[in-house]
Amino acid sequence: MVDAAIVMIENAHKHIEQGGINDNNRWELMARAASEVGPALFFSLSIITLSFLPVFTLEAQEGRLFAPLAFTKTYAMAAAVGLSITLVPVLMGYFIRGRIVAEHRNPVNRALIAVYRPLISWVLKMPGTVLVAAMLVAVSMAWPLSGWWPLGGKLGSEFMPPLDEGDLLYMPTTFPAISVGKAQELLQQTDKLIKTVPEVERVFGKIGRADTATDPAPLTMIETTILLKPRDQWREGMTPEKLKQHLNQVVNIPSLSNTWIPPIKTRIDMLATGIKTPIGIKVAGEDLAVIQDIGEQIESLLKAVPGTATVFSERVAGGRYVMVDIDRVAASRFGLNIADVQEIVRTAVGGMNVAESVEGLERYPINLRYTRDVRDSLTRLEALPIVTPAGAHITLGDVATVAIRDGPGMIKSENARPNGWTYVDIEGRDIGSYVEEARSLIADQLDLPPGYSLSWSGQYEYMARAKQRLQLVIPVTVAIIVLLLYMNFGRVIEVLIILGTLPLALVGGFWLLYWLDYDLSVAVGVGFIALAGVAVEIGVVMLLYLNQAYRRHEERARAENRALDITMLRQAIVQGALLRVRPIMMTVATVIVGLLPVMLGSGTGSEVMRRIAAPMVGGMVSAVVLTLLVIPAAFLIWHRGRLHKG
Repeated sequence: MVDAAIVMIENAHKHIEQGGINDNNRWELMARAASEVGPALFFSLSIITLSFLPVFTLEAQEGRLFAPLAFTKTYAMAAAVGLSITLVPVLMGYFIRGRIVAEHRNPVNRALIAVYRPLISWVLKMPGTVLVAAMLVAVSMAWPLSGWWPLGGKLGSEFMPPLDEGDLLYMPTTFPAISVGKAQELLQQTDKLIKTVPEVERVFGKIGRADTATDPAPLTMIETTILLKPRDQWREGMTPEKLKQHLNQVVNIPSLSNTWIPPIKTRIDMLATGIKTPIGIKVAGEDLAVIQDIGEQIESLLKAVPGTATVFSERVAGGRYVMVDIDRVAASRFGLNIADVQEIVRTAVGGMNVAESVEGLERYPINLRYTRDVRDSLTRLEALPIVTPAGAHITLGDVATVAIRDGPGMIKSENARPNGWTYVDIEGRDIGSYVEEARSLIADQLDLPPGYSLSWSGQYEYMARAKQRLQLVIPVTVAIIVLLLYMNFGRVIEVLIILGTLPLALVGGFWLLYWLDYDLSVAVGVGFIALAGVAVEIGVVMLLYLNQAYRRHEERARAENRALDITMLRQAIVQGALLRVRPIMMTVATVIVGLLPVMLGSGTGSEVMRRIAAPMVGGMVSAVVLTLLVIPAAFLIWHRGRLHKG
C-alpha cells in the first residue's frame, strides 16, 4: 500500500536535488515528478489488486477462510490505486519542505551504490552470461519440487497446514460387534489413561449417538474432548506432535485405531465429507458384504504404505443383532398373533414408560424393563414368561427362535449408493505424496468387482478441488496482467521482460519453503499469488527508470546531432539502475519488514499466516537480487539489437 508513496516521494527528491525547490516552482515540480511515475504506479498497483482474483474463486472451506483476506487486500489496494495518483502528489506539495539531504550524502544509500556499482558494471559487460545464469537459477526451483540429489526430500502438498487449536479430540473407531456395556468400560479406560498425561487438564468422552438426528454417530465411535493445560505448564521440550506420540503410547488398546485431531476443524470436515481423518476412501456398490471385503483389502494394503499411522475400514456388514424369529404356527396354537409376541419382546428388551418424574420445569420418563444381564443372554431371553389368552404360562422359546445374526451396524449412502468408508491417519508425510503412492498401490493390487467404485475424500478432496479451480483461474488472471502491462508499456518485449522476473521471484519462495519444511498448500498458493503481484510491481518500477534514463540520453544524442551508441546506452542503464536502487530497496524492505512479525508470530492461526508470508519473504529476496541484475541485462540486449539494426 505504501509502495506508490515511496516511489513518488523518492522521485520528487530527485527533482529537488537537480533543480532545487521554492514557492514558485513547488507545484510544477511535484506535478512533473508525479506524472513521470504515476501511470506506471497506477498500472502496477492495479495488477497487485487483480492478482488476488483467483482467491475469490475458492469455495467451501478454503473460500470462507481466505475471502476476508482477499476482500480486505483488494479494497485496500483499490483505495491505494486511487490515492497514489490523487492524494499523494498533493500531500507531497504540502509536506515536502525544508532542506532535502542529497542522495550521495546518505550513508545507507552510499553503501547500496558501493555494492551495486561493480555488479551492474559486470552485468553490462556480460549480459548474455547473466541471462543464462538467471535461467539456471530459475530452473533450480525444480530441486525442492522434485527432491533430486543431494536433497533429502521434496516439497509435499496438503490442503491446509495442521492447526493448533489448543485442545485435542480423540476419535478412535472400534469394531461394530461391541456391546453397550463393553463400550462404557472402554470409554472409562481411555479417559483414565488420557488423564494420566501431565499436559491434560480435563477429559470428557462420549460414545454412541446423542438423542438428535444431527448426530449419526454409531456405538463404535468414541469422541473424547481433551482440554490441555496452558503451554507454560507443559513439560520442557514437549510439543503438540510429541504429545500426540506420547498419547499414542499411553492409550494402546487392541482393536482401537487411535486418531488425535483438532476439534473444530474435524467437526467442519465431518459435516462436509463425513471423514474425520486427513484421508478417507469411500467404497460404493450394491452389496454391503462385498463393500466390507473391499474395505478390508484396502486396510491391509495401506498398512504397508510408508507414513501410515492408523488405517481402519468400517465393518459395514459386521454388526450383531438378536434375532427373534416367531413361529407363526406355534403361536397360533396358543392363541397368540405376531403383534402379541412382538409387544412382549419390545416391553422386556426396549422397556415401557410407566410414569413421569416432574422436577420443576423438567420432565423425565420412568422406564421399566429387564436388567442388562437378562437382555444380553439368549437363554434368559428364551425363558421370558408369556401368559396366553387361555391363561397358560409359556416361554418365548415355545413360540420363537432366539439367535444372534450378523448384519449392517449402520448403512451409509452417497449418490443413492451404499457406502463403506476407510479412515487413514498419516504422520511424517504429506497428503499429496501419500495419496499418490496409495492410489498406485491400490490400482495395481486391488481388483474391483463390476459395479463398485473408489473415491478419495477428506482433506485430499478439498485439496484436489482447490487445485483444479486454481488451474483454471490463474491463467485467466495472468492474461489480464499481461493486458495491463501491454497497456502501460505498449511493447510486447517489455511485457516479456517483466514476466521473465516472475520465475526468479518464485525461486526464493520455493527454497525458503523447503528450508522451513513447509508443504505446498492453499495458504502457500495465496502467498505466491501475492508475491507475483509485488514482483511485477518491482519489475515495472525498474523498467520505468531504465526507460526514463534511455530517453534522456536519446534526447541528448539528438541535441548533439549524433546517434546513440553502445557507450551511451550503458551509461543510461547505469544511471537508471544505479541511481534508482534506493526506492526499489525501500519497497522490498518495507514488504519484508512488514511480514517478519507474521513469520515470527505464534498462537492459534499462525500456522496458516506463516505459510502465506513465507513465499513472499523468500520471493522478495530473490526477486530484488535478480531483478537488479537481470532486467538491466535484458534491457541492454534488447536495445543493443535495435542499435545494430539502426
